[in-house]
Amino acid sequence: MTTRVMLVSPAAGEAQREVRFDDDGPLSEAGLRRVRAVAGSLPAADRVLVSPSVRCRDTAVELGLSARSAPELAGCAMGGWRGRTLDEVAGAEPAAVSAWLSDPDFDGHGGESLRRLCDRIGDWLTAAAREPGRVLAVVEPDVVRAAAVCALSVPAVAFWRLDVAPLTVTELSGRGGRWNLGLGRRLDRR
Repeated sequence: MTTRVMLVSPAAGEAQREVRFDDDGPLSEAGLRRVRAVAGSLPAADRVLVSPSVRCRDTAVELGLSARSAPELAGCAMGGWRGRTLDEVAGAEPAAVSAWLSDPDFDGHGGESLRRLCDRIGDWLTAAAREPGRVLAVVEPDVVRAAAVCALSVPAVAFWRLDVAPLTVTELSGRGGRWNLGLGRRLDRR
């Protein structure tokens, strides 16, 4: 029995343009235009899910998806850094930013460590694999990175070595506890 998981990264929001730890803001005007241009380009799925962030929900709506909210697919909780720019945090807490980028167990911002994020998403993948069919989920890029780390069974420090562009699809196909990974296909109207 094969499970196929398609993880769609959302269109860009203002937080990404400002290099800001997401404050759950809306899509940017450019992001809205881009997602509207590719609406209808995704195949049908047995289960359609969406991360609870505004940007993921707005992307799913603009793509024409009727998706169930999946809190278990939320992006990494950034605690006290939420809403601040990377430059702002790096200026005030340079050692903490360095630790965050190098230590997957760092949670000094008061939120979730990258290892906990990877464990949470790994648990979700394990549960998703119990049911055959296609799963489509609009999720934050950090969730896509965590899924790739888990699917490939690589150390959590590899998280930062994975780039996830807006409006790309990362595909996982799994059977027997093993996943194959297809990275970063751009959405386009065919």
